[in-house]
Amino acid sequence: MRILHFVTGGFSGATQVAIDLCLAAQRTPGTHTLLVLRRKRNTSAARVQALRDQGLDVRVVSNWLHALTVWELRRIIRSWQPDAVFAHGFSDHIWGRQAAVAEGVPRIFHVEHNSRERYTPQRLRQALALAPFTQASIGVSEGVRQALIERGFPPERCIAILNGIALEKFPDSLLPAHWQDREPAILMAARFGRQKDHATLLRALALLKAQGLQPRLYLAGAGSTRLRKQMERLAHTLGLHEQVVFLGKVADVPQRLAKTQVFVLATHWEGMPLALVEAMAAGCACITSDAPGARDVLQHQHDGLIVPHANPAALAHALEQLLTQPDYAAQLGTQARHTALTRYGDEQMAQRYQALLDMPLLPATKPTT
Repeated sequence: MRILHFVTGGFSGATQVAIDLCLAAQRTPGTHTLLVLRRKRNTSAARVQALRDQGLDVRVVSNWLHALTVWELRRIIRSWQPDAVFAHGFSDHIWGRQAAVAEGVPRIFHVEHNSRERYTPQRLRQALALAPFTQASIGVSEGVRQALIERGFPPERCIAILNGIALEKFPDSLLPAHWQDREPAILMAARFGRQKDHATLLRALALLKAQGLQPRLYLAGAGSTRLRKQMERLAHTLGLHEQVVFLGKVADVPQRLAKTQVFVLATHWEGMPLALVEAMAAGCACITSDAPGARDVLQHQHDGLIVPHANPAALAHALEQLLTQPDYAAQLGTQARHTALTRYGDEQMAQRYQALLDMPLLPATKPTT
């Protein structure tokens, strides 16, 4: 079996999922994988070489014109002759599937990584026109699957396969022996982008400060420089500049999570937030917004807390609970780790993708009108 994954070279969550699936497939006897990246500004030669050093076969196609992207990908498909193509993310799944259909690939899969994408009417028509040739449209959470159906993708071919993480990065030895050994601080690991809601978290922190609680807040992640500067100004305006630490991009996220009591993902929407799952695997007491793609990961008051979207008062109340009730926070953290270890491993994710390849081929259907 020869499997090709096509995804953005922007090294997003979608890229990481494609990488993890390639690595997992290579451990399956008789399976060969090829990772094709669509070049982005941060697709550096060093990052590509780092993937090759892991044993991956990696090619890069241009991002100058969509027609050129498709043409270059068609040449690779014609030469490599894959049995299956997985095209990840918007709008890469359109160009990947167009190339695969043109070259007659028998098994074509569309993987949607977010519950809210910028589909224009034209892009949606292009995507739906490829549905008859697509074995399955895969949402990385139930929320994403529902979003696909709402956009008009065939419900009978829309499935959910939850994203997974490399659980070996979170061994028991990483975790402190006691909850009190963790810093009573808050960490949010998320890039600065319009889907993330750093502002609500900062405003919640200001409400806590007014109540006499002043925990340290660590913000890890790169992303938009403009949005980061906006949040820096907001922190200063709210009088939080001594509490809030902007870490930028960090390489030791598992270690930082394991040293911190509380993790927050304040967000407007998600696909399937791997940062939240990693925090759960590290045993943090987790809070997330009641937003598409995020609400599916936690069970409220069982392995974390879900708070109303963009509501600083509700988030402040949840934070106050966790910071002042350490036994309750530790209980949520323990259950969160159990959930992550039993439900969100990358091996489980890979097994579900492999099962798709073992299913009989579905016939092409007539396009919907």
